[in-house]
Amino acid sequence: MSGWKAWTVVPAADRVAREQTLEHLAETGFVVTSHEVSRDGPWRIEIYGHGDRSPVQGAIDAGWRWEDLPDKDWVAENQRSFRPFAVGPFWVHPSHVADGIPAGLLPLRIDAGLAFGTGTHATTRGCLELLATIDPSEATNAVDVGCGSGILAIAMAKLWRHQVWGGDNDAEAVAVAEENAGLNGVGDLCRFTVASGLQAPELAARTPYDLIVANILADPLVDLSESFAAAVRPGGRVLLSGLLVEQAALILAAYADRGFSFERRLDLETGGAWWRSLILRRN
Repeated sequence: MSGWKAWTVVPAADRVAREQTLEHLAETGFVVTSHEVSRDGPWRIEIYGHGDRSPVQGAIDAGWRWEDLPDKDWVAENQRSFRPFAVGPFWVHPSHVADGIPAGLLPLRIDAGLAFGTGTHATTRGCLELLATIDPSEATNAVDVGCGSGILAIAMAKLWRHQVWGGDNDAEAVAVAEENAGLNGVGDLCRFTVASGLQAPELAARTPYDLIVANILADPLVDLSESFAAAVRPGGRVLLSGLLVEQAALILAAYADRGFSFERRLDLETGGAWWRSLILRRN
């Protein structure tokens, strides 16, 4: 199947916003990368795929350039380039590197390019590290909203050994999350469903939650603040990520209006941008 890439060059100040508009493409198997053209200069954003171009053509403007590539599975190439790494108590690794797990770390087997969330981005790493700071007795009823690959739900199930639910508005992502849970040996503990936010009968039936995890984007997090407040027990928590450091004040204000107080945060860097993960507690 013939490969291709689309690319464009954007000012450094616009890179993060442009990349955010492309995140949904990663959920459907395309590879989105970026690199700095020159120090403090513009960035080149590239999208790799093979076969049907129409999903990408519908998501980008006419200013992008297209190139045909040698007949190669570029998604598979991206998967092979994904190397294992440690984050918090976890060892995140692709399926083709299953050996050499460091003693004392919980393995998370996740392949790149199948659905959003391999653990490499600062937002997912921040969530994984903060999950390890939560007392398991205070998170017995947890849900991952916008689960993508299922990595965070799987991490919670492995860390705490109790049932965790996850929801995503993309049916393909839900299927990938279910497969990943099975491959990680927690298929009996993880349950996933197609849902917009918490709007699914299976998720609504489990309220009130001890913990809601949502690694999405700043604007949807604001939009979900009311429904999250209604679905979390008093004293329960939300773990929120997918926001740049400069967007944190907006999130804190929205959730303070819904009765949440700041508990702790973690800032990590990816691609020159600083991202914040937040734990907030409902009063």
